Amino acid sequence: MPYELENNAVLMPKPEKDVLDQYPLLIARLQESLPAESLVLDQDALAAFDSDALAGYHQKPMLVVLPGSTEEVAVTLKICRDLNIKIVPRGGGTSLSGGALPLADGIVLGLSRLNKVKDIDYANRCVVVEPGVTNQRITDVVAGNGFYYAPDPSSQIACTIGGNIAENSGGVHCLKYGLTTNNILGLELVTIDGDILQFGGKFMDDTGYDFLGLLTGSEGLLGIITEVTVRILKKPEVAKAMLVAFSCVEDGGRFVGDVIGAGIIPAGMEMMDSFALTAVDNYCQLGYPKDAGAMLIVELDGRRAEVDDLIQTVEAIANTNNATNIRISRDDQERETIWRGRKAAFPAVGSLSQDYLCMDGTIPRHTLPDVLNAMKEMSKKYGLDVANVFHAGDGNLHPLIMYNASIAGEQAKAEAFGADILKLCVEVGGVLTGEHGVGVEKRDLMETMFTDEDLKQQQRIKCAFDPNHRLNPGKVFPTLHRCAELGHMHVHKGSVKFPDLPRF
Repeated sequence: MPYELENNAVLMPKPEKDVLDQYPLLIARLQESLPAESLVLDQDALAAFDSDALAGYHQKPMLVVLPGSTEEVAVTLKICRDLNIKIVPRGGGTSLSGGALPLADGIVLGLSRLNKVKDIDYANRCVVVEPGVTNQRITDVVAGNGFYYAPDPSSQIACTIGGNIAENSGGVHCLKYGLTTNNILGLELVTIDGDILQFGGKFMDDTGYDFLGLLTGSEGLLGIITEVTVRILKKPEVAKAMLVAFSCVEDGGRFVGDVIGAGIIPAGMEMMDSFALTAVDNYCQLGYPKDAGAMLIVELDGRRAEVDDLIQTVEAIANTNNATNIRISRDDQERETIWRGRKAAFPAVGSLSQDYLCMDGTIPRHTLPDVLNAMKEMSKKYGLDVANVFHAGDGNLHPLIMYNASIAGEQAKAEAFGADILKLCVEVGGVLTGEHGVGVEKRDLMETMFTDEDLKQQQRIKCAFDPNHRLNPGKVFPTLHRCAELGHMHVHKGSVKFPDLPRF
């Protein structure tokens, strides 16, 4: 179903007729400038690009460009700028917020062919890769020398580093080692004008504006990333995982706060409620305590003596909070087994339900029990089950709302349930997203978190990079203002592009 027609929560602009009229010229110019293997024009082949991982929404793009180099990205953007064509960048297509959903009057710029590992520099502890390299592959190429890349989303075998940057992805180890933004050293960016810019690199760069911070999490609205320099870390001497079960989520929530309050920052601290726990153990057969009301996985790493001491402290905190089961990994194999269920949580829940929505919001840790109880009441209100899997250490929730899309109205009901959860996150002092981005899923909720002036200021930044709103339009902003309305100045190669517009 064309997603711009199906649901007001993700209503997209109608196709622009004058843009569609440019289609023959667009094809001609792209065919003149790019090799044949870089273009996907066949209607059947385009179906593979008609959605991302946001459930239930599909739309074929006008065409797909699969560039094989930075230069091909640059020439594509120049052509689209000249013809006023919209561009939707796409990595592995694993976006859960609709960030890579295509447009009927735009192209999809797929970056999957830009998948080279260009340089591994152990002396400077970094790796230079193209955006189509998967998250897991970065760790794989350096593991033999005792290094790894810290951010590890559950989709790490499929999601790409370019998409990780677009959404500022996290993972189970982001509590101690940070999100994507904390592990990026340099970026190469192609602007809408086709200019190729370099920010940062292998060196420490703290001069001028923080463009790395600005671009990480920008969801493809400011430019196209074509090269990334990531930080790699030396594997710790030892890492141990603790499986800690509680009879209720309230005890588990207090345990999380007490561990962090004691000054302990685990490498990872993940929590599953009873619904998710049962689903995961039935799916993976790992011997999880299915009778528990909540279960946490706590990983501690570092020097062996330090880890052994921390485990004793965390164990004592768990017992103080009425833990019903504590298991500590004896070796790396057992540690990986404990984690396997958490990594498989999404497909495990999928095995129980025809469809589900994976939400993403972040709350203050101390509000965790109240928020989980509120979600139980919402579940009764909407008549839909919800399983909770989340990064407990930093309060990043991933409620999985189960529904059946073949039943009329159930998807809309699930989306309304999800919107209420996200509004609750903001009400208790949290935010709309922790790592999945805004995309179209949360776009129309942005006004619950930001004032109109906040959003206008964000759009001024968008205008500075993309004054005609060709890069991933329809995403993030609930109300799109013309750059002239915002008071905007766009400077290109030393000249003011629109001298008649007011400056700010």
